[in-house]
Amino acid sequence: MATMADIKALRQKTGAGILDCKKALTESDGNVQNAIDWLRTKGITKAAKKAGRTAAEGAVASYIHGGGTIGVLIEVNCETDFAARSEPFKDLVRDLAMHIASESPEYVTKEDVPLEAVEKEKAVQIARVVEEGKPEHIAERIVSGRIGKFYAEVCLLEQKFVKDDKKTVAQVLGEAVGVIGENIQVRRFARFAMGEGIEKKQDDLAAEVAKLAAGQA
Repeated sequence: MATMADIKALRQKTGAGILDCKKALTESDGNVQNAIDWLRTKGITKAAKKAGRTAAEGAVASYIHGGGTIGVLIEVNCETDFAARSEPFKDLVRDLAMHIASESPEYVTKEDVPLEAVEKEKAVQIARVVEEGKPEHIAERIVSGRIGKFYAEVCLLEQKFVKDDKKTVAQVLGEAVGVIGENIQVRRFARFAMGEGIEKKQDDLAAEVAKLAAGQA
């Protein structure tokens, strides 16, 4: 089992994320070199090295689903116009838009979630833990885990990818960076659902019949 020291050491060598390093070490039985090779095959080390480079090109794309009942606009950036015109990049943007249509994320990253939304969710989960009668010494860990699930529900990059639920969207993005060879960032998106936010009138048949009866009396 990988220790935190092993994970930190691998992260320093590759620039990959903590969860990716942990998985790489697990898949490699703790062998650091094999873990580095595993990360390279996934394109993750390339993605980490390119993450700081400016991505100012890219594309704005749309996706319409269900005969016009759901629509998505998304902006995905890369470094060059050449990459933006490539089929792998176009396929990625299309897949991301389709994922958003299906999974309804609210934010791109965890950092985009307003602090008040996080605090509100924490308050809800603390109340749940108290209601469930969980011991105080594990309450904080339980709440932390549930906040992680909250992020996985509302943040695009934290969600399980709709076409392969063994990967997160962030991992899919990292693999695309390895293939395309440039930094790629999802900048923003908007999702529209037909009739969303409109309070639809509900006909009360019994009340209507009573009204008619009173008028005839």
